[in-house]
Amino acid sequence: MSGKSINLRVGCEFAYDVSAPTPVTVQVRPRSDARHRLITEAWATTPQLPVDEYHDFYGNPVKRLVMPAGALVLKYDATCAVPDEPDPDGSGALQVPVEELPGEILHFTLPSRYCLSDQLMGTAWDLFSGTGPGGARVQAICDWVHDNIKFQYGTSNPLTTAMDVFTARIGVCRDFAHLAISFCRAMNIPARYVFGYLPDIYVPVPPEPMDFAAWMEVWLADRWWTFDPRNNQRRVGRVLIGRGRDALDVAMLTTFGPASFRSMTVWADLAKEAA
Repeated sequence: MSGKSINLRVGCEFAYDVSAPTPVTVQVRPRSDARHRLITEAWATTPQLPVDEYHDFYGNPVKRLVMPAGALVLKYDATCAVPDEPDPDGSGALQVPVEELPGEILHFTLPSRYCLSDQLMGTAWDLFSGTGPGGARVQAICDWVHDNIKFQYGTSNPLTTAMDVFTARIGVCRDFAHLAISFCRAMNIPARYVFGYLPDIYVPVPPEPMDFAAWMEVWLADRWWTFDPRNNQRRVGRVLIGRGRDALDVAMLTTFGPASFRSMTVWADLAKEAA
């Protein structure tokens, strides 16, 4: 990491009521190949349990454990150094013709569980064919999604697709990302779903409690660029947890049995200096 950096404290806590022993996978640990650098971390379960860790198909770090019957709390707490500068500006980056894309990138141009780019293809070309290809087109897509979709908690569920969001014109940050990704893929721009911690640095603090954030990365020129249709601005302090085709690939928790979700708390803010 070059240039000035700042330290953030990020983490989360989940509480569950478990009826019978239940395997669970958890994605809350920051990846090691993004702009941030992990400094310290602590993982705890109450009651204390053995935890395995592996990397999934997309290279995301995943914890795996078996939750016993009863009340259970999972907590992750970390300190990360992040560049004290906004996301790199990809608005001027060039689009790569499909025939020149790296082979391993091509599947990010295809429809996926929540990103129904095939169903939205006609709409995408109607809306954005007049824009120049590349970063300018991606920014136009972000502008449209940001301006036409209303953000409101509790308006979507695990079955909500990008087509549902386009029709209802309302959703949460993952829905904004899914719709923008679908439009990009419909126009042959590789796009992938990303989620992580996003502190409110150099921006007004919203009234809602801190939550995980979702955005997207698009392949332009010879690299992935960050675009954020929910906030529609380059931000300081993104700490990336997971990447995939859509939210199905990077679920924060996946339970394989009778576990009832009770509560979730997320934090992402400037780390306090030691006295």
